[in-house]
Amino acid sequence: MEHKREIMLREAPVNKAITSMAGPAIIGMMVSAIYNIVDTFFVGMLNDTASLGATTVLFPVFMLISAVGMTFGMGSASAISRKLGEKRREEASQVASTAFFTTMGIAVVFIILGNIFIHQLLSLFGATESILAKAEIYGSVIISGSIFQMLNMNMNNMLRAEGAAKVSGAALAIGAILNIILDPLYMFVFDLGLAGAAWATVTGQVVSTFFLASFFVRRKTIVHIDPRKFHPTVSTYAQIMKIGIPTFLRQALNSFAMAMLTNAAAPFGDSAIAAIGITLRVVMMPMMVLFGFSQGFQPLAGYAWGAKNISRVREAVKFSVKWTSIFAISAAVILFTGAGLIMTAFSKDPEVVARGTLSLRLNVVIMPFLGFQLIYSFLYQALGRGRPSMLLAVARQGFFFLPLVLIMPRIFGLTGVYSAQPVADVLTLALTALLAVGISGELKKLDTNKNDAVLKN
Repeated sequence: MEHKREIMLREAPVNKAITSMAGPAIIGMMVSAIYNIVDTFFVGMLNDTASLGATTVLFPVFMLISAVGMTFGMGSASAISRKLGEKRREEASQVASTAFFTTMGIAVVFIILGNIFIHQLLSLFGATESILAKAEIYGSVIISGSIFQMLNMNMNNMLRAEGAAKVSGAALAIGAILNIILDPLYMFVFDLGLAGAAWATVTGQVVSTFFLASFFVRRKTIVHIDPRKFHPTVSTYAQIMKIGIPTFLRQALNSFAMAMLTNAAAPFGDSAIAAIGITLRVVMMPMMVLFGFSQGFQPLAGYAWGAKNISRVREAVKFSVKWTSIFAISAAVILFTGAGLIMTAFSKDPEVVARGTLSLRLNVVIMPFLGFQLIYSFLYQALGRGRPSMLLAVARQGFFFLPLVLIMPRIFGLTGVYSAQPVADVLTLALTALLAVGISGELKKLDTNKNDAVLKN
């Protein structure tokens, strides 16, 4: 029997289908972003700039963990959406099961190696002497609990691929809300300090992961995760990695780029590193909304492409670009004008506030165009186009950012450190625009040819 979510993906009006899937995803990711901000707020209450710096140094580690979860999560999600559009449910379940159990194995290896080499890892990611000891305390807990974050991201993307955005969003919200509640309890009531913030994060992820797993165990999903459907063949991994590898490159390069950024800021002191950390968490709020909307767009576009409904793909792109752009412009104006006030909420150190205000303003200048950039990036994933997706993944933090973060600080000092990412985003936007012209033309041609064929018949 056909599942009602499949009917929605195929038949519901585009605006209704996308908003019904994007809404829960946005809420869940917003709550997740809020928890990151609240987490930083509570760490700031320790009145220790080195502790704020420690959470910033761990950002690349979070990104590495996300890289694994998203590689198999988004890689499988793209294949699942298309296979459901092609009415091949059993193959979709094989992809889901293979991605899940592979992620589990990689997570175990990551935990072992991460704890063995934690000192070297954090030094590589820019930890100064005053930050390193605190970062090790925080990092050992995060790394040990990373299996839950990886599996969480894995199942989250699979559920979104089949249109179960409400479950996905609820899982994110449950984990984040629990984290917010436990932060002050662990940090101040149990007197665990910075380690308490890490334990609160892991506890939230554990509960969220078991919540997601319960839907698969109770067979409340279209696709199923089952050891008997674990299908580790070249063909299955090729389908996952077609989008998974570009996703991994994007996330891994984000991690490496963050490490480079922290290293570039280190000569300017702990306050420069802390300012970057606060900026990233504040910018994360509107970015999570854009990502949530994009995740509502992707399964519909992938399903429509699999069903060869090109006009529906084009309509989804137009609708999504319009509304993400409107939101991004509004968010950029608010953050730019309120940058100083925002920074004072996280730190009483005047140097952190001054540097953070500069960093935040520079980083929101390009934000009005990020909706357009994200939708076209997700479009390539939805269509299963690995090469352009990989190009965009490598370009932003590889071709553009890495040379800039090495060169600009030498010329412009700390302003150069904070400007490297916005300049890289401008160059990535130009590349995205060029690719968008090509794919838009291709979709228009396919749509026209299909309509002509219908008229002839």
